[in-house]
Amino acid sequence: MKIVIAPDSFKESLSAPDVAQAIARGWLAVYPQAEVVLCPMADGGEGTVDALLAATGGARRELSVKGPLGTPVQAHWGWLVDGTAVIEMAAASGLHWVPSAQRDARVTCSYGTGELIRAALDAGATRIILGLGGSATNDGGSGLLRALGARFLDAGGSELRAGGAALASLQRVDLGGLDKRLQDVPVDVAADVDNPLCGPKGASAVFGPQKGASPAQVEELDAALARLAEVVGAALGEDFSTFPGVGAAGGLGFAAKAFLGARFRPGIELVAELSGLADAVHGADLVITGEGRLDAQSLHGKTPVGVARVAQAQGVPVIALAGSLGEGYQQVREAGIEACFSLAPGPITLEHACANAGQELEARAADLARFWRLAQGTRG
Repeated sequence: MKIVIAPDSFKESLSAPDVAQAIARGWLAVYPQAEVVLCPMADGGEGTVDALLAATGGARRELSVKGPLGTPVQAHWGWLVDGTAVIEMAAASGLHWVPSAQRDARVTCSYGTGELIRAALDAGATRIILGLGGSATNDGGSGLLRALGARFLDAGGSELRAGGAALASLQRVDLGGLDKRLQDVPVDVAADVDNPLCGPKGASAVFGPQKGASPAQVEELDAALARLAEVVGAALGEDFSTFPGVGAAGGLGFAAKAFLGARFRPGIELVAELSGLADAVHGADLVITGEGRLDAQSLHGKTPVGVARVAQAQGVPVIALAGSLGEGYQQVREAGIEACFSLAPGPITLEHACANAGQELEARAADLARFWRLAQGTRG
């Protein structure tokens, strides 16, 4: 018997490697002789570095950088054995670095993410994977570019202050100091959204409110990003603002596309490829995947559905374990997930669920193994 365990992290609870190990313990308690293959997954957001390091080897590196509010934060990034640097923008510029009372999408800045890219270049990276998600910023990636040598100037030639709102006064982008090494290092953006930069489906309108923006501030930020797109389009001779995904991470995707020549790919597709998921699934009897919450939104680039597509191509059945099952979760069956199970043993608080996720994962996996045994017509 070969079982492949390929879950995402359970946010605010367990990393993807920890989730995979908990499920494995439960399964092996029932089938101790089974071949269990652990393939921790991610979709480009938080946990991408840990998932890829667990799957492929490499080193986790730490660096003190400017956080979203300009104060120092300790960020991490990954170095793979082939010279690929894996960077999560949330590690340096994530919403978790900003206390709720201080959230202001007009002033938060992505400078720290640029510092991580610069560190990767200094280390000799031959490729950069940039995961977008969980951002606190809405600055169109201008902070990232500043860290790499670009300057954003007003009509008087003065450099703009940090943050997205200041872009309303943008007159010119000076690229003379932009790090030349970027021309020789390919950048892959891992993202699970396809939003444009501006408009009703853009970065400000869709993601601004969760970063503290009021309706009036959303309009202000949207106009500022439109000004950024106008100036950059005139300078580069091409409008990148409508490309699917450039609205990700407060418009950081726009900077990556326009200035770094980034290639955009679904995060789970990229992680699955690098971790060798298809090879792992070959010859398997069952794949178990999961994430913290499974619902209709899981169809849009989330890990369980991405895993199911890989398994479905080889005719291997997939079952999902989730912290909770939300509205429309049944729709994931259309993507090849045969059955879904929630961890909750009964009415419990979110705090209790997060604190005991490992224990409940192990228990549900053991129950699932027993059910599998019955389905195979054996007992004992």
